[in-house]
Amino acid sequence: MQFLKILFWCLLAFIAAVFTVANWTSVAIRLWGGMEALVNLPLLLLITFLAGLLPTLAWHSTLRWRLRTRLATAERTLADMRAAMAPPVPPAPAPNLLPDSPPMPAEPVQTIPASGALL
Repeated sequence: MQFLKILFWCLLAFIAAVFTVANWTSVAIRLWGGMEALVNLPLLLLITFLAGLLPTLAWHSTLRWRLRTRLATAERTLADMRAAMAPPVPPAPAPNLLPDSPPMPAEPVQTIPASGALL
């Protein structure tokens, strides 16, 4: 695919070069106050092309920037709403601070004396 892109741009540059060489004539442009400017035709075409492209490109870039900021705001709002609606996370159990000691039982265990009588 990259090869086709390079081939396309090379072909376009070749066509532009042939057009420029074939149409290298001066064109008279009448300006204000009776002045006249002689401009080469390829340069005039390039200037008119850029005069149409640059405002459109600026408008398009501004529109993309506005839409990107609106999307980022919407994603942030959605993440905040999901965080607010999520169930609370249960607390983690407390770590055993003394690693050599046996774990503490949850309830006290009644010991039965050797004689078999309950106290």
